[in-house]
Amino acid sequence: MTKALTPSTIRAPFARYSHAVEVPPGHRLLFASGQLGITPEDHVPDTVEAQTRLCFENIRAILSEAGMSLNDLVRINAYVTAREHLPGYMKTRDEFIGTPPPASTLMIVSGFAREEFVVEIEAIAAAPA
Repeated sequence: MTKALTPSTIRAPFARYSHAVEVPPGHRLLFASGQLGITPEDHVPDTVEAQTRLCFENIRAILSEAGMSLNDLVRINAYVTAREHLPGYMKTRDEFIGTPPPASTLMIVSGFAREEFVVEIEAIAAAPA
């Protein structure tokens, strides 16, 4: 079982994430490439919430292929193209992550390969071997 670490000697997280997640020996790791909010038919929704939902659905499918679930997430790196996307991203992210929440970084970037993308999410998961 992974262990969330949020020391009381440092400031609490700004949102729903852990400062660190410890993966014990005997676990296998999965590293997912950045996922974009696009359907298999190449449709890109207009909102950050809909794109975030698709990103996490893609991550769920990748984890499932490996016999894992969203509960196995230990780290998320997320990127949005504007500060105004932060609340929508975080609200939607929280629909998908368990407790304790994974370690997480959220950055604002200038853009992605296609201008209609407003969010991209990378993930790391760990599960017993």
